[in-house]
Amino acid sequence: MKYHDDFKILQLTDIHWGNNTSTTLSKSYLDKLLEEVINHVGKVDLLEITGDLFMLANSYHIGTFIDYFEKKAEEYNFKYTVIWGNHDHHGMYRPDYIASKFSNAPHCYYKENYDNLYGRSNFVINLTEDGTKLTDTKWQIANIDSGASFSETAFSLTRNYDYIHEDQINWWLLEHNKVGKEVPTIAYYHIPQDENQKAWDLIHNGENLYNNFFKLEKFGDNGKEKYASDFIEIGSENNLKAAFMGHAHNIDWTVDYLNVTIGLGVKTGTELYYAHVKADDPDPDVQKALNNAGIAENFDLIGASLVTLDDSLGNFSLEHLYYNERTNGDFIKWVEY
Repeated sequence: MKYHDDFKILQLTDIHWGNNTSTTLSKSYLDKLLEEVINHVGKVDLLEITGDLFMLANSYHIGTFIDYFEKKAEEYNFKYTVIWGNHDHHGMYRPDYIASKFSNAPHCYYKENYDNLYGRSNFVINLTEDGTKLTDTKWQIANIDSGASFSETAFSLTRNYDYIHEDQINWWLLEHNKVGKEVPTIAYYHIPQDENQKAWDLIHNGENLYNNFFKLEKFGDNGKEKYASDFIEIGSENNLKAAFMGHAHNIDWTVDYLNVTIGLGVKTGTELYYAHVKADDPDPDVQKALNNAGIAENFDLIGASLVTLDDSLGNFSLEHLYYNERTNGDFIKWVEY
């Protein structure tokens, strides 16, 4: 893609489009959310949909999902891409059916490496001076399958979560070295890795790490030793500036750790479960987040996350959008990191 300063990346995550949701209501919510984003920033360049697009879905849901984002991409002149989540494997199809559909969607940047690399959604998007391979890369966007219950078979409930594997890290290092180690990188994947828990523990043991936004549940499996990953540690030595993920619906917490900004995007929409934040929550971490956000009322932790690549030197900014549909006027709040 062609790079420009103030390049906008909108992260949507955990939409869970499927048999247990109303596509009509989901479209209505997404319509309002996207309109709010465009009104706020003028234009979005790339949508990153970071996993759990579907849940208990069939070919109808996949078709309507792609049709919806194709129409929105045409309307608002953006590209979009998708990353695998654990629930995307829970449907009435084989995984390669989804991969084929997104690979052939006109406005979707999705690629699979047909080799022995772990997972499916491992690919980079290089932002270059003129949008071709002929000019220098200014930013690299790494998309990674973070162990989203990977399987080539049809529906199964027995798979476990996993992590970013060593071969995936080595693959990204090769892709990064191709464009130059000095090129800043931002990564997107679905399942949080163990660095999130390590950073949280350090803060609550007195370490002064910058952090913001809301955390109302555990990170999930990333705290277990069997799911340990070196991606952030190695990335910090190779100009990884940020990594954003989804998966944990009641968390949109972000922290600066090892000189990398790592955080969870805001869950998009009301499908499945999501957090109801209470203004009088006694948890001091919640109160700190409310004060930092300037919010003094109850609201739901749903919406989207927006990254702006400020320049080609590796500087970027981050905003979270909380968007709640309400009868007496929707709740809309933008909060800067």
